[in-house]
Amino acid sequence: MFENRTTGLAPRPTFAWRLALSATIGAAFVGVSLLVGMLGYRFIIGEAWIDAFLDAAMILSGMGPVNTHFQTGAGKAFAGIFALYSGFAAIAAAGIIFAPVVHRFLHRFHLDEERRK
Repeated sequence: MFENRTTGLAPRPTFAWRLALSATIGAAFVGVSLLVGMLGYRFIIGEAWIDAFLDAAMILSGMGPVNTHFQTGAGKAFAGIFALYSGFAAIAAAGIIFAPVVHRFLHRFHLDEERRK
């Protein structure tokens, strides 16, 4: 998907396409994660849909849970596992979204090094 070290910098339209594609994939990843969290809060913990959305969104964003009235062991286990997953999901989503920017920066830096030799 990205150019290697022997090729020049990709044109801006190509870079823009890569950035849009990465943002779309990252947003889809976050959306699926939010859906899984909502389903768990709804069917395992028994919250209403709007409360399930709120709790899943707050956990995914790193803010923490709003409702902590889990009555069952399964609910507590799901909430803990989803919280751990959310930390990794946030890092992964940021990596997916910003990969083209970081690659372009590093590739440009590498090209500048080649010109100095």
